[in-house]
Amino acid sequence: MPSQTFRGLSREELDAQYDNRGRVPDYQAYLDRYDTLSEQTRNGFRGNYDIAYGPDPGQKLDIFPASEAGAPVVMFIHGGYWRSLDKANFSFVAMGLAPAKATVAVINYDLAPAVEMDVIVRQCREAAVWLHDNASNWNGDGRRLHLSGHSAGGHLVAMVLATDWPGFTENRIYPGFVRGMMAISGVYDLDILRSTFLNADLRLDAHAAARNSPIRLAPFMPRPHVPVHLAVGFEETDEFHRNLAQYADALDSAGVPVTAQTMAGHHHFSIIEELAEPKSALSRHFVQMIQADAPRENDTI
Repeated sequence: MPSQTFRGLSREELDAQYDNRGRVPDYQAYLDRYDTLSEQTRNGFRGNYDIAYGPDPGQKLDIFPASEAGAPVVMFIHGGYWRSLDKANFSFVAMGLAPAKATVAVINYDLAPAVEMDVIVRQCREAAVWLHDNASNWNGDGRRLHLSGHSAGGHLVAMVLATDWPGFTENRIYPGFVRGMMAISGVYDLDILRSTFLNADLRLDAHAAARNSPIRLAPFMPRPHVPVHLAVGFEETDEFHRNLAQYADALDSAGVPVTAQTMAGHHHFSIIEELAEPKSALSRHFVQMIQADAPRENDTI
Protein backbone atom coordinates (compact mmCIF):
# COMPACT_ATOMS: atom_id res chain seq x y z
CA MET A 1 0.00 0.00 0.00
CA PRO A 2 1.48 3.39 -0.93
CA SER A 3 2.35 5.86 1.83
CA GLN A 4 -0.17 8.61 2.57
CA THR A 5 0.94 11.93 1.08
CA PHE A 6 0.38 15.54 2.11
CA ARG A 7 1.11 18.28 -0.42
CA GLY A 8 2.92 15.64 -2.46
CA LEU A 9 5.18 14.55 0.41
CA SER A 10 5.10 11.10 1.93
CA ARG A 11 4.86 10.75 5.71
CA GLU A 12 8.56 9.96 5.82
CA GLU A 13 9.47 13.01 3.74
CA LEU A 14 7.21 15.24 5.79
CA ASP A 15 8.69 14.00 9.05
CA ALA A 16 12.15 14.79 7.69
CA GLN A 17 11.04 18.35 6.82
CA TYR A 18 10.15 18.99 10.48
CA ASP A 19 12.91 16.94 12.11
CA ASN A 20 15.26 19.83 12.88
CA ARG A 21 17.42 17.78 15.21
CA GLY A 22 17.87 15.10 12.58
CA ARG A 23 18.86 17.73 10.04
CA VAL A 24 21.48 19.30 12.35
CA PRO A 25 23.40 16.38 13.90
CA ASP A 26 25.35 18.64 16.28
CA TYR A 27 22.21 20.39 17.54
CA GLN A 28 23.16 19.63 21.16
CA ALA A 29 26.22 21.85 20.83
CA TYR A 30 23.89 24.73 19.99
CA LEU A 31 21.58 23.97 22.92
CA ASP A 32 24.63 23.89 25.19
CA ARG A 33 25.76 27.23 23.83
CA TYR A 34 22.32 28.71 24.52
CA ASP A 35 22.83 27.74 28.16
CA THR A 36 26.31 29.23 28.28
CA LEU A 37 25.17 32.50 26.73
CA SER A 38 22.15 32.62 29.01
CA GLU A 39 24.26 32.09 32.11
CA GLN A 40 26.54 34.92 30.99
CA THR A 41 23.47 37.12 30.57
CA ARG A 42 22.11 36.32 34.02
CA ASN A 43 25.53 37.07 35.50
CA GLY A 44 25.79 40.38 33.68
CA PHE A 45 22.23 41.71 33.76
CA ARG A 46 19.95 42.37 36.69
CA GLY A 47 17.09 39.91 36.48
CA ASN A 48 14.05 38.70 38.38
CA TYR A 49 13.21 35.03 37.94
CA ASP A 50 10.29 32.61 38.06
CA ILE A 51 7.63 35.28 38.43
CA ALA A 52 4.12 33.85 38.15
CA TYR A 53 1.96 35.46 35.47
CA GLY A 54 -0.95 33.03 35.94
CA PRO A 55 -2.15 30.11 38.06
CA ASP A 56 -0.92 27.23 35.88
CA PRO A 57 2.39 25.53 36.77
CA GLY A 58 4.16 26.62 33.58
CA GLN A 59 3.04 30.24 33.78
CA LYS A 60 6.34 31.71 34.91
CA LEU A 61 8.58 34.36 33.40
CA ASP A 62 12.02 35.88 33.88
CA ILE A 63 12.25 39.64 33.52
CA PHE A 64 15.26 41.85 32.86
CA PRO A 65 14.28 45.43 33.77
CA ALA A 66 15.27 48.45 31.76
CA SER A 67 17.46 50.94 33.59
CA GLU A 68 14.90 53.74 33.30
CA ALA A 69 11.14 53.84 33.81
CA GLY A 70 8.73 54.02 30.89
CA ALA A 71 10.74 51.68 28.67
CA PRO A 72 9.21 49.55 25.92
CA VAL A 73 8.63 45.91 26.79
CA VAL A 74 9.75 42.83 24.85
CA MET A 75 8.10 39.44 25.41
CA PHE A 76 10.14 36.52 24.07
CA ILE A 77 8.68 33.01 23.69
CA HIS A 78 11.01 30.04 23.36
CA GLY A 79 10.73 27.15 20.93
CA GLY A 80 11.06 23.39 21.37
CA TYR A 81 8.08 22.28 19.27
CA TRP A 82 5.72 23.14 22.14
CA ARG A 83 7.14 20.05 23.92
CA SER A 84 10.52 20.99 25.37
CA LEU A 85 13.07 23.63 26.42
CA ASP A 86 12.71 26.39 28.98
CA LYS A 87 12.92 30.15 29.38
CA ALA A 88 16.24 29.73 31.20
CA ASN A 89 17.80 28.47 27.95
CA PHE A 90 17.04 31.82 26.28
CA SER A 91 17.99 34.53 28.76
CA PHE A 92 20.58 35.56 26.18
CA VAL A 93 18.00 37.50 24.15
CA ALA A 94 18.24 40.23 26.80
CA MET A 95 21.90 40.64 25.86
CA GLY A 96 21.24 41.11 22.15
CA LEU A 97 18.40 43.56 22.77
CA ALA A 98 20.30 45.70 25.27
CA PRO A 99 20.58 48.66 22.82
CA ALA A 100 16.77 48.90 22.77
CA LYS A 101 16.85 49.89 26.46
CA ALA A 102 13.75 47.77 26.91
CA THR A 103 12.40 45.65 29.72
CA VAL A 104 12.75 42.07 28.43
CA ALA A 105 10.52 39.22 29.63
CA VAL A 106 11.28 35.61 28.65
CA ILE A 107 8.27 33.41 29.33
CA ASN A 108 7.52 29.77 29.97
CA TYR A 109 4.30 27.90 29.25
CA ASP A 110 3.07 24.40 30.03
CA LEU A 111 4.30 21.86 27.50
CA ALA A 112 2.63 19.23 25.36
CA PRO A 113 1.55 16.50 25.77
CA ALA A 114 0.56 17.53 29.31
CA VAL A 115 -1.58 20.31 27.83
CA GLU A 116 -3.11 20.93 24.42
CA MET A 117 -2.35 23.76 22.00
CA ASP A 118 -5.37 25.80 23.05
CA VAL A 119 -4.00 25.96 26.60
CA ILE A 120 -0.51 26.96 25.47
CA VAL A 121 -1.88 29.76 23.30
CA ARG A 122 -4.14 30.99 26.10
CA GLN A 123 -1.21 31.07 28.52
CA CYS A 124 0.92 33.15 26.15
CA ARG A 125 -1.92 35.61 25.67
CA GLU A 126 -2.28 35.83 29.43
CA ALA A 127 1.44 36.60 29.67
CA ALA A 128 0.94 39.57 27.35
CA VAL A 129 -1.96 40.83 29.47
CA TRP A 130 0.11 40.38 32.64
CA LEU A 131 2.94 42.43 31.16
CA HIS A 132 0.48 45.11 30.10
CA ASP A 133 -0.72 45.35 33.70
CA ASN A 134 2.54 44.78 35.62
CA ALA A 135 5.57 45.76 33.55
CA SER A 136 5.73 49.16 35.27
CA ASN A 137 7.06 47.34 38.35
CA TRP A 138 10.16 46.61 36.26
CA ASN A 139 10.50 49.99 34.52
CA GLY A 140 8.42 48.88 31.52
CA ASP A 141 5.52 50.58 29.81
CA GLY A 142 3.07 47.72 29.28
CA ARG A 143 1.23 49.75 26.64
CA ARG A 144 4.29 49.33 24.36
CA LEU A 145 4.68 45.57 23.99
CA HIS A 146 6.88 44.01 21.31
CA LEU A 147 6.78 40.28 20.61
CA SER A 148 9.49 37.88 19.53
CA GLY A 149 9.79 34.11 19.41
CA HIS A 150 11.70 31.30 17.78
CA SER A 151 10.34 28.11 16.20
CA ALA A 152 7.25 27.14 18.25
CA GLY A 153 7.72 30.53 19.89
CA GLY A 154 7.41 32.14 16.46
CA HIS A 155 4.03 30.48 16.09
CA LEU A 156 2.98 31.55 19.59
CA VAL A 157 3.84 35.23 19.17
CA ALA A 158 1.90 35.16 15.90
CA MET A 159 -1.07 33.80 17.84
CA VAL A 160 -0.66 36.54 20.44
CA LEU A 161 -0.60 39.13 17.64
CA ALA A 162 -3.86 37.73 16.25
CA THR A 163 -5.72 37.97 19.57
CA ASP A 164 -9.11 39.66 19.82
CA TRP A 165 -8.04 41.63 22.89
CA PRO A 166 -11.42 43.22 23.70
CA GLY A 167 -12.99 39.76 23.64
CA PHE A 168 -10.13 38.10 25.50
CA THR A 169 -10.11 40.70 28.29
CA GLU A 170 -13.80 41.63 28.42
CA ASN A 171 -13.25 44.98 26.69
CA ARG A 172 -10.53 46.04 29.11
CA ILE A 173 -7.57 46.03 26.72
CA TYR A 174 -7.46 47.14 23.10
CA PRO A 175 -5.14 45.95 20.29
CA GLY A 176 -2.94 49.03 20.32
CA PHE A 177 -0.75 47.84 23.18
CA VAL A 178 1.02 45.31 20.94
CA ARG A 179 3.42 47.44 18.88
CA GLY A 180 5.46 45.02 16.78
CA MET A 181 6.57 41.43 16.24
CA MET A 182 9.64 39.55 15.09
CA ALA A 183 9.03 35.84 14.51
CA ILE A 184 12.01 33.61 13.73
CA SER A 185 11.75 30.20 12.02
CA GLY A 186 8.10 29.87 12.96
CA VAL A 187 5.42 27.37 11.99
CA TYR A 188 2.30 29.28 11.02
CA ASP A 189 0.23 26.51 9.39
CA LEU A 190 -0.47 23.76 11.92
CA ASP A 191 -2.70 21.57 9.77
CA ILE A 192 0.28 19.94 8.12
CA LEU A 193 1.67 18.94 11.53
CA ARG A 194 -1.24 16.56 11.95
CA SER A 195 0.49 14.34 9.38
CA THR A 196 3.87 14.32 11.19
CA PHE A 197 5.49 12.63 14.16
CA LEU A 198 4.80 15.77 16.21
CA ASN A 199 1.09 15.08 16.46
CA ALA A 200 1.63 12.18 18.84
CA ASP A 201 2.25 14.86 21.46
CA LEU A 202 0.33 17.82 20.03
CA ARG A 203 -2.91 15.85 19.46
CA LEU A 204 -4.24 18.34 16.94
CA ASP A 205 -7.48 17.63 15.11
CA ALA A 206 -8.60 19.65 12.10
CA HIS A 207 -10.49 22.19 14.21
CA ALA A 208 -7.68 22.76 16.73
CA ALA A 209 -5.16 23.13 13.91
CA ALA A 210 -7.37 25.67 12.14
CA ARG A 211 -8.07 27.89 15.15
CA ASN A 212 -4.39 27.86 16.11
CA SER A 213 -2.93 28.60 12.65
CA PRO A 214 -1.84 32.24 12.26
CA ILE A 215 -2.06 31.93 8.47
CA ARG A 216 -5.82 31.40 8.78
CA LEU A 217 -6.26 34.14 11.37
CA ALA A 218 -4.35 36.87 9.51
CA PRO A 219 -7.39 38.12 7.51
CA PHE A 220 -9.29 38.66 10.78
CA MET A 221 -6.55 40.29 12.82
CA PRO A 222 -7.69 43.27 14.88
CA ARG A 223 -6.53 46.73 13.95
CA PRO A 224 -4.43 48.80 14.34
CA HIS A 225 -1.89 46.79 12.41
CA VAL A 226 1.70 46.85 13.60
CA PRO A 227 5.00 46.09 11.84
CA VAL A 228 5.94 42.42 11.54
CA HIS A 229 9.33 41.01 10.61
CA LEU A 230 9.74 37.33 9.73
CA ALA A 231 13.06 35.52 9.46
CA VAL A 232 14.19 32.03 8.48
CA GLY A 233 17.59 30.44 8.00
CA PHE A 234 18.72 29.77 4.43
CA GLU A 235 19.66 26.21 5.42
CA GLU A 236 16.25 25.38 6.89
CA THR A 237 13.87 23.01 5.14
CA ASP A 238 11.46 23.87 2.36
CA GLU A 239 8.58 23.62 4.83
CA PHE A 240 9.98 26.39 7.02
CA HIS A 241 10.51 28.57 3.98
CA ARG A 242 6.95 27.81 2.83
CA ASN A 243 5.56 28.72 6.24
CA LEU A 244 7.29 32.10 6.15
CA ALA A 245 6.28 32.89 2.56
CA GLN A 246 2.61 31.98 2.98
CA TYR A 247 2.25 33.73 6.32
CA ALA A 248 3.93 36.85 4.92
CA ASP A 249 1.48 36.79 2.00
CA ALA A 250 -1.48 36.39 4.36
CA LEU A 251 -0.33 39.34 6.47
CA ASP A 252 0.31 41.48 3.41
CA SER A 253 -3.14 40.69 2.02
CA ALA A 254 -4.62 41.76 5.36
CA GLY A 255 -2.83 45.10 5.17
CA VAL A 256 -0.22 44.31 7.82
CA PRO A 257 3.18 45.94 7.16
CA VAL A 258 5.38 42.86 6.89
CA THR A 259 9.01 42.31 5.95
CA ALA A 260 10.76 38.98 5.53
CA GLN A 261 14.38 37.93 5.65
CA THR A 262 16.28 34.77 4.75
CA MET A 263 19.44 34.57 6.83
CA ALA A 264 22.42 33.24 4.87
CA GLY A 265 24.57 30.68 6.65
CA HIS A 266 21.95 29.86 9.28
CA HIS A 267 19.96 26.76 10.11
CA HIS A 268 17.20 26.26 12.66
CA PHE A 269 19.47 26.20 15.69
CA SER A 270 22.02 28.83 14.73
CA ILE A 271 19.62 31.59 13.68
CA ILE A 272 18.35 32.35 17.18
CA GLU A 273 21.89 33.05 18.37
CA GLU A 274 21.59 36.27 16.36
CA LEU A 275 19.64 37.63 19.33
CA ALA A 276 22.62 37.08 21.62
CA GLU A 277 24.68 39.65 19.71
CA PRO A 278 23.62 43.33 19.73
CA LYS A 279 25.38 43.99 16.42
CA SER A 280 23.76 41.12 14.51
CA ALA A 281 21.37 41.79 11.66
CA LEU A 282 18.32 40.45 13.50
CA SER A 283 19.08 42.26 16.76
CA ARG A 284 19.64 45.55 14.96
CA HIS A 285 16.42 45.17 12.96
CA PHE A 286 14.37 44.42 16.07
CA VAL A 287 16.01 47.22 18.05
CA GLN A 288 15.19 49.67 15.26
CA MET A 289 11.58 48.49 15.25
CA ILE A 290 11.36 49.04 19.00
CA GLN A 291 13.03 52.44 18.91
CA ALA A 292 10.72 53.62 16.11
CA ASP A 293 7.71 53.10 18.37
CA ALA A 294 6.81 56.31 20.17
CA PRO A 295 4.56 56.42 23.25
CA ARG A 296 0.87 56.94 22.47
CA GLU A 297 -2.29 57.52 24.47
CA ASN A 298 -3.41 54.94 27.00
CA ASP A 299 -4.94 51.87 25.30
CA THR A 300 -7.05 50.76 28.25
CA ILE A 301 -10.34 51.89 29.66
